[in-house]
Amino acid sequence: MDRIARLAEISVARGCGFGALAIFTMTVGLLGMPGTALKLAGAASLLTTAVLLFKAATALTRPYKHTELWLMLDPADRPASSIAQTVIGRALRDCYLKFAYRFAAGSGLLLTLGLVVSLALEGVHAPG
Repeated sequence: MDRIARLAEISVARGCGFGALAIFTMTVGLLGMPGTALKLAGAASLLTTAVLLFKAATALTRPYKHTELWLMLDPADRPASSIAQTVIGRALRDCYLKFAYRFAAGSGLLLTLGLVVSLALEGVHAPG
């Protein structure tokens, strides 16, 4: 079970890492508008949270043989087909929820920072 949980985390973390890299790249491209960049990064993180929540909701019914986790497992480490759907689905669901929570927290932070930076820069650029 520990091996399945570890591999599930690796599988989900890899996908989330690519998503985070895309969000980071978009943010760097918009550094000329820091408030907007942070708000868009927060919105993209919130979208990622929604995708992860959807994947968590469908993890128990997605055919286990079509998951990256199943392919990562050595044939000797694979659970019996009678329980594989439940074991693989629960491991993936738990990881999706864990990463959804992390992206949601990051989204809140980014949106808050975007608002603060926008308000701070508005004061700097205000006519006066």
